[in-house]
Amino acid sequence: MSLPRLIALLLPTLLLTAPALAQTNVLTLPRSGAAADNQATSPPARPQAAPVAPVHKAAPASKAKATPVVKPPAKPVAERPAPAAQPPAPPPPPPTPAPAAADTGSVTGLKLPRFAALRSDEVNMRVGPGTRFPIEWQYHRRNLPVEILREVEVWRLVEDEDGVKGWVHQATLVGHRSFVVKGAEAVLRRAPDEAADAVARLKPGVVGRIRACAANAAWCEVQVEDYRGWLRRDQFWGTFPGEAVN
Repeated sequence: MSLPRLIALLLPTLLLTAPALAQTNVLTLPRSGAAADNQATSPPARPQAAPVAPVHKAAPASKAKATPVVKPPAKPVAERPAPAAQPPAPPPPPPTPAPAAADTGSVTGLKLPRFAALRSDEVNMRVGPGTRFPIEWQYHRRNLPVEILREVEVWRLVEDEDGVKGWVHQATLVGHRSFVVKGAEAVLRRAPDEAADAVARLKPGVVGRIRACAANAAWCEVQVEDYRGWLRRDQFWGTFPGEAVN
């Protein structure tokens, strides 16, 4: 048989077997040694779970009710009036009141000294007993306690908790008893006992009303705004030592 004819007979067979040989050549051979052993024995890795953010629970609100705090008004108790355009002429000295019975007022006959309270939020204190005397201080604290020292007609010489003295008209005063917190913060309590529950905390300068004080008692029943309770006598100004207030 001639060579060309032999090639023509074998060519279809070669064409049929070529794809199979090509596929066999691209197969991946298994790894050898330790790498192959590790691949065969290592289990598949587990998928990592997504991190869970911690949940912070809000702390339960305290059931204990906070003790209210009472503060004095921001405006000062007293201030000096603006100076006049022209300085006034020096006032004459205050007249000397007529002698009165010991410890009594020359006009009212009431005991001196005694406590009273300012009637309004604007009270003028003058350097003498009369409108011809200049105003030294203007008070802006209604019910502020003052101590009456002398009486001249319709004028009263008074002294405040800071020791400032001056003359005010009797119409600017009322007779009910009041107090002002002095020193540090004071605690208003439900009973006259340091262990009693607190009703309110009173800041220095707070003004209230005295409801009752027994003679020589260390505690007085008082009221500040809507808060009523007991306050130690040494925490406020507005009574004489051991005085009974009804």
